[in-house]
Amino acid sequence: MLDEIPRRIYPDRMQNSQGNVSSPLNLSSEITESKSGEFWQLGTDRVRRIGFGAKRLAGSAVADGPDVQERAVTLVRRVVELGVNHIDTAAFYPSHGRSGETAFESLDWANDVIRRALSPYPEELVIATKVGPTRHGLARPDELRGLVEADLKALGVDSLDLVYLRQMRLESIAEHFGVLAELQTKGMIRQLGISNVKVAHLHEAREIAPVVAVQNRYSVGFGRVNDEILELCGQLGIAFVPFFAVTAESREAGGVPASGVVQEIAKRHGATEAQVRLAWTLSRGPHVLAIPGTSSEHHLQQNLAAADLALSPDDLDALNSLTD
Repeated sequence: MLDEIPRRIYPDRMQNSQGNVSSPLNLSSEITESKSGEFWQLGTDRVRRIGFGAKRLAGSAVADGPDVQERAVTLVRRVVELGVNHIDTAAFYPSHGRSGETAFESLDWANDVIRRALSPYPEELVIATKVGPTRHGLARPDELRGLVEADLKALGVDSLDLVYLRQMRLESIAEHFGVLAELQTKGMIRQLGISNVKVAHLHEAREIAPVVAVQNRYSVGFGRVNDEILELCGQLGIAFVPFFAVTAESREAGGVPASGVVQEIAKRHGATEAQVRLAWTLSRGPHVLAIPGTSSEHHLQQNLAAADLALSPDDLDALNSLTD
């Protein structure tokens, strides 16, 4: 029963003299032993720059059932064991694209899996979720509170760490974002972000409430129209969190798209193409975070190892030259 789930209340998170977040429960000893530059201050929280996205917990094909969900529970626990302290989720995850189509199908159980796997949550863990999309299109402003309340219940918490407004084709996001800002003042949300936005949206949102993260499409040779907002976020100290960082033009269909340049660099470094794409993502600025998703522990470990892949200036020049 959800009423029996331990709830987490979020006091202001304090940092010790080394800059580490204080907590009675550590995610992993790796958190305090990692190299400089591997973390970013996501608002009030210090997070590892490679996190985990829950979008593909069910795998690349549309699959469901108790076995699939139990494997997802096991994987999410492994995510935290490996020191990840930033998980990105949504009520409509896992979701999958159908091959050759832009439409996607949602399975709607990622938040439940995260709760089953991790509650009561480690204090250092940041769970980011997003609201806006529904099966009937973008939620109206008056529907957003219900979506937030549903996330609170599904995750079994009293306050959500970070909530993105994931907008769709709005000229102005003021009314929608204003609702989330009001919920923040009520203690239902600690920090706010925006997703699928333009520079004008960011300026508009910041007039209403602080924005700690922007989540837009961005990858090697894909979504480079977002270079401007990525750079602006760096200037403002706001995290930029790309989606489709690995799948790129494949979008909802998943997988790693073929690129001769990426393949050649991967071969030279003895790395995977996904690792090259993730290492490039991190190279775009210390404020750029990555949230690769997978249903495979092997791929999870490979993704986390991308933090140690040092691309040469020539590598970066070649990758930077790939624009859409």
